[in-house]
Amino acid sequence: MNNNNYCVIMAGGIGARFWPMSRSNTPKQFIDIMGDGSTLIQKTFNRFSRVCPKENIYIVTSEQYRDIVKEQLPDITDEQVVLEPARRNTAPCIAYANYKIKQKNPNAVVVVAPSDHLIVKEDVFVDVVEKGLKAVGENDCLLTIGIKPSHPNTGYGYIQFNDEKSLPDNPSIYDVKMFTEKPELEMAKQFIESGDFLWNAGIFMWSLKSIFAAFEKYLPDVNDLFKQGEGLYNTPGEHSFINQIYQVCRNISIDYGVMEKATNVKVYAADFGWSDLGTWGSLFNLREKDEDNNAITGKKVKMYNSHNCIVNMPKNKVVVIQGLEDYIVVENDDVLLICKKEDEQQIRQYVTDVQVEFGNKYV
Repeated sequence: MNNNNYCVIMAGGIGARFWPMSRSNTPKQFIDIMGDGSTLIQKTFNRFSRVCPKENIYIVTSEQYRDIVKEQLPDITDEQVVLEPARRNTAPCIAYANYKIKQKNPNAVVVVAPSDHLIVKEDVFVDVVEKGLKAVGENDCLLTIGIKPSHPNTGYGYIQFNDEKSLPDNPSIYDVKMFTEKPELEMAKQFIESGDFLWNAGIFMWSLKSIFAAFEKYLPDVNDLFKQGEGLYNTPGEHSFINQIYQVCRNISIDYGVMEKATNVKVYAADFGWSDLGTWGSLFNLREKDEDNNAITGKKVKMYNSHNCIVNMPKNKVVVIQGLEDYIVVENDDVLLICKKEDEQQIRQYVTDVQVEFGNKYV
């Protein structure tokens, strides 16, 4: 295992589209969503521990999740838990982690990934990440992973690639032509038919040298803020410094701030059974179904004349559902959600409405 390999796991989100199972006090990355005894962040950590030494894995999260991270990942030290005092999207959290890693090892190559994705073919995934880290160590590029699409999904971003320009040492790594955010269905169909689009997995790899150069060019204001802390990272002075600069740091994603602008972006075309588990619909596709194509969690759920539903109920709750087609039915603590699967993108708005009208305790 290469000691220059580092990993940054982003675990600060609240998973609003998985409400009400995912709540602000226990977001989806800390939940055993698949029911196999491991939470999503534990699965993510275990995957990357096959590529990076465990002491080289950093978890970026909100201060409110410090204790749950330490509880679920007992192998990591306090120094490996990178605490953000406020949510500022992915570019600031990546800049923060980059400077912490630089203080330890300026020769590091880094993979950055969300904490809540599902990977079915883990051996293939590990091979892709190992080869990707080798590629960014040898080439001045910013690498993202693109998933070969199986259908025209409108919930994912897309990456168009140049299939005539790949790395000589790795024919699966191509130049990126364009990033496109979640398209309408007709456009997504065209993307699939063209054969030169991939789903954007939101997993990045780069050398510190390459990503620092990109921040200096495309996000100099963000970079300058974090650069002021050189010498303070991994010391007792880090906490107060970070609290100070986060108050003035702007909210911006790494995709918009760097990846869509840089000219040395490449994509690794891969297929390792990936799902971002972003919605109840994505979980429905992965769970086992009954004879009526219902995906049911809960030991005392009775379904009558109901089809294509995802139902998630407390194990001892008696639930009778009749006459529903293509619905999401989820209960968690004091919240019940009943929603058409086709309208699941509106769940974020439902969460906001509930918060405004009934208070934070329900979100």
